[in-house]
Amino acid sequence: RAGQCTGPAEYIPPLVKRNGSRQQPPSTAATPPHAQRRPEPNPPTKSHPRLPPPPAAGEMMMLVNCSGCRTALQLPHGAPCIRCSICGAVTNVAAPPAPGPVVDPARGAQAPAPAWGPPPPAAHGRKRAVICGISYRFSRHELKGCINDAKCMRHLLTTRFRFPDDSIIMLTEEQTDPYKIPTKHNIRMAMYWLLQGCQPGDSLVFHYSGHGAQQRSYSGDEVDGMDETLCPLDFETQGMIVDDEINAALVRPLPHGAKLHALIDACHSGTALDLPFLCRMSRTGQYVWEDHRPRSGVWKGTSGGEAISFSGCDDNQTSADTSALSKITSTGAMTFCFIQAIEQSQATTYGSILNSMRSTIRNTGSGASMAGGGAVTSLISMLLTGGSASTGGLRQEPQLTACNTFDVYAKPFSL
Repeated sequence: RAGQCTGPAEYIPPLVKRNGSRQQPPSTAATPPHAQRRPEPNPPTKSHPRLPPPPAAGEMMMLVNCSGCRTALQLPHGAPCIRCSICGAVTNVAAPPAPGPVVDPARGAQAPAPAWGPPPPAAHGRKRAVICGISYRFSRHELKGCINDAKCMRHLLTTRFRFPDDSIIMLTEEQTDPYKIPTKHNIRMAMYWLLQGCQPGDSLVFHYSGHGAQQRSYSGDEVDGMDETLCPLDFETQGMIVDDEINAALVRPLPHGAKLHALIDACHSGTALDLPFLCRMSRTGQYVWEDHRPRSGVWKGTSGGEAISFSGCDDNQTSADTSALSKITSTGAMTFCFIQAIEQSQATTYGSILNSMRSTIRNTGSGASMAGGGAVTSLISMLLTGGSASTGGLRQEPQLTACNTFDVYAKPFSL
């Protein structure tokens, strides 16, 4: 839907006056500095003049956060403000700043920074994917396996599931296109591209490998009171991407007959898409669904489509970046186990995938599938269980969430 506003907002015409205006980065023990109390929504205006026409095809759209609920909104070109259809808050924006030099955190080089980037490529094809792998190289948060994860996932999608190569957007620090560096803005634009023009029968994939975190939620829609977040390359200056925004961008617009699979290999990623139902193992050894719908009544499901997410661990766990699984190079534990389940033909149903992933990590974490022992085995076990060598800590357990409940033992897995 090029040139149309796809964000959860309605336009406010220019009659209103401008104001002129995996676990490593943040600590899970305390609220990160990014978690600041959201301002109270501005009171809605009493009347609305006639809405302006939508922008012409090809016009750039600017992404802004709602001043009330922090949902990402697509601001029409030249509009001074926008009203959020979710909370009703009016967000006033200043004119875009003039382009200036910025430092690319991945390369340390100076590059021109436009006020906002060009529109993403037109979405096409029945199968589309966004793959994001962030290594945070040259920083204290560096991860070794995330770009490997991204490359392996692309190979899996193009060879095993016949995704067209030109229908996949890759966001890594190795990209030469500045709009394919995994910054917060570029990840946001890629998420909106993925759902652009989505139709019944489409199969969409969103894969993220990088750091994840948590911050306090003030919306009242989280069971544990914490929002799960993804950490883009520039999260220290631009902030993190919150699960509410991911849900608004990838889940809520999904139309009837379309299917989205998300694969989130990050810490605290169990409910990173804010989907209403979480699959748990009961005391009897059977998978059952937990209802995670917000008490506030806010809808976190789709517009009729099917959204399913595999994640690296529970919300209170960490996800490992290790070479213990491949024995060759560093990978994310969750990504490796997912691909292995597919390649070894253990992916007949969603339950079989989840069982295979958990079994592989459990065996590696306990040292059952590793050569050697002693300090090395204890260290790998500590990494994979997210704890310490002395206490054992919490075991990393891949999670499955969905927009609707289904029989995980009977439903065939298909991309």
